[in-house]
Amino acid sequence: MDNQLILYAVPLSGIIALLYALFKAGWVSKQDSGTQEMATIAGHIADGAVAFLKREYKVLVIFVISVAVLLGFANSGRPDSSPIIAVSFIVGAICSGLAGYFGMKVATKANVRTTHAAREGLSRALNVAFSGGLVMGLSVVGLGILGLSTLFIIYNNQFSEINQVINLISGFSLGASSIALFARVGGGIYTKAADVGADLAGKVYEGIPEDDPRNPATIADNVGDNVGDVAGMGADLFESYVGSIIGTMVLGAAFVPVFDSMGISPIAGVILPLVIAAVGIIVSILGSFFVKVKEGGNPQTGLNTGEFGASFIMAVLSYFIITNILPSTWTVSGVTYTSLNVFFAVIIGLAAGVLIGLITEYYCSTHHKPVVNIAYQSVTGSATNIIAGLGTGMMSTGLPIIVLSAAIIGSHYFAGLYGIAIAALGMLSVTGIQLAVDAYGPISDNAGGIAEMSKLPPEVRERTDKLDAVGNTTAAIGKGFAIGSAALTALALFAAFRQQAGVESIDISKPVIMAGLLLGAMLPFVFSALAMGAVGRAARDMITEVGRQFNEIPGLREGTTPAEFAHCVDISTKAAIREMILPGTLGVLVPVVVGFVSKDMLGGLLAGVTSSGVLLAIFQSNAGGAWDNAKKRIEGNIEFDGVTYGKGTEAHKAAVVGDTVGDPFKDTSGPSLNILMKLIAVVALVIAPLI
Repeated sequence: MDNQLILYAVPLSGIIALLYALFKAGWVSKQDSGTQEMATIAGHIADGAVAFLKREYKVLVIFVISVAVLLGFANSGRPDSSPIIAVSFIVGAICSGLAGYFGMKVATKANVRTTHAAREGLSRALNVAFSGGLVMGLSVVGLGILGLSTLFIIYNNQFSEINQVINLISGFSLGASSIALFARVGGGIYTKAADVGADLAGKVYEGIPEDDPRNPATIADNVGDNVGDVAGMGADLFESYVGSIIGTMVLGAAFVPVFDSMGISPIAGVILPLVIAAVGIIVSILGSFFVKVKEGGNPQTGLNTGEFGASFIMAVLSYFIITNILPSTWTVSGVTYTSLNVFFAVIIGLAAGVLIGLITEYYCSTHHKPVVNIAYQSVTGSATNIIAGLGTGMMSTGLPIIVLSAAIIGSHYFAGLYGIAIAALGMLSVTGIQLAVDAYGPISDNAGGIAEMSKLPPEVRERTDKLDAVGNTTAAIGKGFAIGSAALTALALFAAFRQQAGVESIDISKPVIMAGLLLGAMLPFVFSALAMGAVGRAARDMITEVGRQFNEIPGLREGTTPAEFAHCVDISTKAAIREMILPGTLGVLVPVVVGFVSKDMLGGLLAGVTSSGVLLAIFQSNAGGAWDNAKKRIEGNIEFDGVTYGKGTEAHKAAVVGDTVGDPFKDTSGPSLNILMKLIAVVALVIAPLI
């Protein structure tokens, strides 16, 4: 088939994804929402989530319009660019926001329906929760590939230079990255302020569960699961997905010569990432049919079967895609490459993604040694729990970095810098099902909260807790995929920036480059500090408010008077909107300022932020995931030295403290760092023609 015809078929996969997401959303809506009390609680959660997104998006609209005007002005009158890049920026921002909104709307419907399904059995509950997550996953990949491929087709017909076309659609990635950073940071601050407040005020200070209906922070906590772990995460992976495609397209323009039977653009190496992503959507839908669990079985097995099965199918199909789109052999700068070389690079990316996922599962799963060791250290108090968690997080960086390093070297050996970029795309080719598995977690967490607040029988909460514990592991695996692909994508974007800006090499013996390297290495730490500090300040306000209500509302402790949930929701909302501005702006302004000082310094900055950002992101995400599951391991009763430890024991209280420390690690600062790395790289790429 002609490459031109293949390109025009790509948007169809995005439409299929959105139609199937609409079908699954309708199916979820038709499921029973349970009792009136359950429906009322779910209504409060949904209202709070929508209210937060509306307030957040009002702020982001101002930001998007301002940046779009600056982009249009900066690129007007330039022969190698056009003010149309501002349109790409706006479209990317809108698609990113819509992906998060659609996913969150369905998640707030799926949570209560998962609770009701858990009254009937584990298998049905998994089906509802995963279906809700699948809507999120397919919305992200559907909007991403539809928006990106449509813009490419329009621009390719309007402009003759392929490099100009790619430069214009890089605005789409910039829009997605900007929204993703604000959404991830804002949502992360919201959810962890509420979660930390609910945990400490409830479990530690008042001696009641975090999801007890007497706890005023419960609704805010459950709202946070949706705005942070669903909408924020959706925007996060939307940006990862789009960034990896565009990074590969930029390098593909120089890597593969024109190859079209009619002698017409587009270039084969440019459309290949679009086609791989399009096929990945169909494979993700197929993989979703393998996600099943028998009653009493392990949900992790069903989720892994779907996710890793999809990766295997994608590996097989990649061979036929690549060998049909690329020429069998070609030569670039005196080096001969083959289509098989590129196929091997994709396989390396897929394998690296699976390996990083398995390594993450080992460090974060409730059944493996690292988490059990943290639980054991909790017996002697909070200090030893925190020391063990920090050590586990640090140790967990070793194997993923070795895998990433091997993937970089291997993919570069087969296909140069294009190989590194295509390996990143290989990791994210089945993002649809990866994100579905990831989004399933917060839906299950919400389901458990609703079960507790509705005072359903204990066996219902046991089933939702089983789903939730697996959800913590799948969330950690999803973050591992995102961080690994972020490293490869940032490296590919870095190479694209050097090509566009004319930076020959990054020689750290030059003072200006070393200065940029150090500034870049510092940024993830300052960024994390801002995010962590924001969570701490908001959590303090939350704890104060919970204490005030227990002290001032007669009958609240006894459960005869309802809590004032709206006050806690308002605290998290205001804190998130206020505190997301500075870290979000930091990621956009710093590369612009440094770039106009020196393009070489900006190259050093990109190298520094990627190196320290990857390590810090893995450390924080895995430490937080391990702390969380150590707490859950104790809550499920665990025996050490002949003594059983469970809820209410001193070991449990220590584990709660560790989990509280890890919450902003794994859900605020940690996952935001992969966006920071790529946002800075995309900003550098966009301003490259200007410097």
